[in-house]
Amino acid sequence: MARACIRFLRNGEPVTLTDVPPMQTLLDYLRLTQRKTGTKEGCNEGDCGACTVALGSIRNGALVYEPVNACIQLMGQLDGKEIITVEDLDGNHPVQTALVKHHASQCGFCTPGFVMSLFTLHEKAAKQTRAGVNEYLAGNLCRCTGYRPIVDAALEALNTPPAPRDAAALAALQDAQDIFIGDDESFIASPASLDSLAEIYESFPDATLVAGATDVGLWITKQMRTLPRLIFLNRVRELQALHDGPDGLEIGAGVTYEQAEEAFSALHPDMARLLWRIGSKQVRASGTIGGNIANGSPIGDTPPALIALGATIELRKGSHTRRLKLEDFFIAYGKQDRQPGEFVSRIFVPKINAKASFHAYKISKRFDQDISAVCGAFHFAADGPRIAFGGMAATPKRARKTEAALAQGLEAALAALAEDFTPLSDMRASAEYRLETARALLKKALMERDGLALTQTRVLAAREVVL
Repeated sequence: MARACIRFLRNGEPVTLTDVPPMQTLLDYLRLTQRKTGTKEGCNEGDCGACTVALGSIRNGALVYEPVNACIQLMGQLDGKEIITVEDLDGNHPVQTALVKHHASQCGFCTPGFVMSLFTLHEKAAKQTRAGVNEYLAGNLCRCTGYRPIVDAALEALNTPPAPRDAAALAALQDAQDIFIGDDESFIASPASLDSLAEIYESFPDATLVAGATDVGLWITKQMRTLPRLIFLNRVRELQALHDGPDGLEIGAGVTYEQAEEAFSALHPDMARLLWRIGSKQVRASGTIGGNIANGSPIGDTPPALIALGATIELRKGSHTRRLKLEDFFIAYGKQDRQPGEFVSRIFVPKINAKASFHAYKISKRFDQDISAVCGAFHFAADGPRIAFGGMAATPKRARKTEAALAQGLEAALAALAEDFTPLSDMRASAEYRLETARALLKKALMERDGLALTQTRVLAAREVVL
């Protein structure tokens, strides 16, 4: 029998909620229900970091804290978690002390978010360089102080080891029980197993699946949609599994970018570079690989690379599963090869042959926190090239005519790109810019394949090398 409540810790104290509106965000709960206004509302879309809080989880038996954007974190995601906000620190935490010492706050609006991001970094108890701190704070914006004193404070605070924390209270909240709050018309469901997910989604195929809410959260806060039936995926054990085998990666659809970073980095450095460009630490701690695929966005960052690598996905509806090439999943804008009640359960990514070469590039107006204008991925292997782009069509798409034309030479391949794609103009880039950029990326990939050093083809930010 499902339980009709969510349970979590607030700074070590257990909380049980039985009345949870499906679309309620953590930020609204903190500010409007608890009247804890230290957590600020800035952009309300997960960009500025003013609303950052620390979310504690039990992972592989250890207590882990990660920064999340409370403005797009939904309450249904929080069962079995610990929430720590700036009010829960005593004012003498090493991060707070160092920020005061280095005069790292002026208007103060952004400061709680910086404090909580740095709190999670401090809890990692790992040495960091200045470049590493800069990368960690990429999702926290300050318009008054300037980042130098903030980073100085961070480096000093990291010299003090974190206080020991007991995971027992949080471990006691972990269970394998399904959650259902509400009725058939409006509910929060949080299944604990793949079978339970398949059963409830088949019963309510019009419900919205929520993994990290980095997209769905904006449907609520920016598009003002009404989403009465929400099924949360973060407690489905099978969706959180990641297996690195001899032939490739098997990734549960609920694995976050942060959790996949090590495996993707081992697969190829360009996969790591691509992940570093996706959002911020807050976004990567919540957003999932499966969600980036299942939402079908034409500008999703991972699908072009995964298509170029020959990835396949597993879909499930009820007790039936099927496998599909990722490139065949995307049919048209907003339409995927997915039946009502069917969901993405796993992604399979083949290993890259030692004799093959792989290259992935993201082009955007800002280095951090920006959506792709063009995302290109190139895989040159013995069985032929695989080239895929995002931002060039209504879906992430493979450039089949360009691949075939490569046998005739570079000029033929460059010309074929205009046959593969008819890009649109929008606020991010013109159609002409997108096509010329795609051609430039193809040239770059071929030069790198033929041995030209990356230092001659790329502008490498220091953090990319350090991290």
